[in-house]
Amino acid sequence: MKSAFYSVAVALVAASIASLAGCANSGSGSGETATMTQAQQVAMTPDQALARLVEGNNRFVAGTSIHRDHPAQVATTALGQFPFAIVHSCIDSRSAPEIVFDQGLGDLFAPRIAGNYVQSDILGSMEFAAKVAGARLILVVGHSACGAVMGATDNVQLGNLTTVIQSIRPAVEQVKNVPGERNSKNAAFVTAATEMNVRMTVAKIRRDSAILRGLENSGQIKIVGALHDIATGKVTILN
Repeated sequence: MKSAFYSVAVALVAASIASLAGCANSGSGSGETATMTQAQQVAMTPDQALARLVEGNNRFVAGTSIHRDHPAQVATTALGQFPFAIVHSCIDSRSAPEIVFDQGLGDLFAPRIAGNYVQSDILGSMEFAAKVAGARLILVVGHSACGAVMGATDNVQLGNLTTVIQSIRPAVEQVKNVPGERNSKNAAFVTAATEMNVRMTVAKIRRDSAILRGLENSGQIKIVGALHDIATGKVTILN
């Protein structure tokens, strides 16, 4: 009798532990394992790619980001990668594309440079990502309170950073009709320069890459700009 009671008690305890483990796994130990497949990438339109990023950002802002099983995704993507978008952003630690847009391993190509401008190396990387690897969208993302843009508004000279600053200066110089000082102390001016830098980067991609321009003209990709508010996490797509 004692032995039977003991067996039942052990079974109940084991069941309780398993139940608790299951609850814990649903929050942290398990997660989404699916990764982008070649068939999904090929079937996706540029507009659908943009919508997927917008939906992911909405989840990020709402605090409902998908929990992903990264070790499982590592194993899956080792067999091949089929990212659906190129997100070109600043190196700012608060603006990591995979997190801000709630995407997993294998979903994005993510070239990054201070001030999210483009030069030939990045253009070449984008050409590979779109023409060879099949990405359907290029999204250029600037962000609020960008140190590189603020440095450009002040025309900072500092070692190799000077090259970065001078690459952003044309956008600063294009900003007109913003009241107040034309430097980093004027938040409205910095915001306007940040947006102008994104728009000019989008235009430069089209102008300087015949490959990407051709892909966009044929409807195979879209090239779009956006602004990320680091205070809210929200990304706004520019028209």
